[in-house]
Amino acid sequence: MVTIIQSPVFTLWLSCLLIGRAGLCAYGAALPRHEAVRDWPALPAGHVLGQCVAVGTDSRNNVLVFHRSGRTWSTPFPTETITAPTVSVIEGKSGKLLAAWGANEFIMPHGLSLDREDNVWLTDVGRHQVFKFSPDGQRLLLTLGERGVPGADASHFNLPTDVAVLADGSFYVSDGYKNTRVVKFTADGKYDFEWGGKGAGQGQFNLPHGVAVDATGRVIVCDRTNSRLQVFDPRGKFLTEWKGPLIGRPYGVSIGAEGHVFLIDGGDGTGKTAERPRAVELDAEGRVLDRFGGFGTGPGEFQLGHDIAVARDGSVYVADAAGKRVQKFARQAAKP
Repeated sequence: MVTIIQSPVFTLWLSCLLIGRAGLCAYGAALPRHEAVRDWPALPAGHVLGQCVAVGTDSRNNVLVFHRSGRTWSTPFPTETITAPTVSVIEGKSGKLLAAWGANEFIMPHGLSLDREDNVWLTDVGRHQVFKFSPDGQRLLLTLGERGVPGADASHFNLPTDVAVLADGSFYVSDGYKNTRVVKFTADGKYDFEWGGKGAGQGQFNLPHGVAVDATGRVIVCDRTNSRLQVFDPRGKFLTEWKGPLIGRPYGVSIGAEGHVFLIDGGDGTGKTAERPRAVELDAEGRVLDRFGGFGTGPGEFQLGHDIAVARDGSVYVADAAGKRVQKFARQAAKP
């Protein structure tokens, strides 16, 4: 008779053997170091989040959630904008709603990022456009792409997924679902250069779904359907990739303290609960430090983890598209 060991420690050990050179395990990740904060957020009655597709945090540790209100993903996309607010601003500590904006602006919300000045960058796959708003959402500062017109040139996108902004104001756009490229723009929105193309080779993508830049300037891209993170230098030169069973299928990525990389594994879409969403913390070399969450509807569980953000205070937030909610995770103190 063969006995199957199903302990978390054994599972981690086995996965570490399978993951290989790209994404080595670090000791001590057998038990999650992050736990869900219960009863967060504390939204008022009547404020309903739709499909939560993106999350970001500002310099005051407030949380911005980009959601689709009552609309769900369906193709072909509608042509009319969502009439209800699509951006919810939540106080990180208390979970109280601070503001809501974005009504009559977006068709199919997708990506959200904030820059060092707390300007809010949003992508709309239904409009094929990228937007930069003032921190309060009341002023539209920049628009890229042509509304409703897909394309693959310097002035068009085809279902753009995410934005990562540098300290000098220049930025990268992951132009993901159709163009499978990453495009670099200057701070004033002028096309600079691009790289990518459809495939599974180094520097190729099969749906670049999320993008982030670390303190050293490395560009980290969620190559979702290829089930890997690819790492590039600022000019798009391939450096390395991180993949394996502990990393899964990355949907969103964020940079935390000490250069740690946080990703949300959205699962493989097969419906097998063991292979569905988890949040993952890596060190700057791609070693897995922590995995937390899992498939479900309970605290700390996701139905479709779509994006992740790390606040300056270390809190981690996960946007759950299918679950229509955002959750907060706090790092647990080390136990003696």
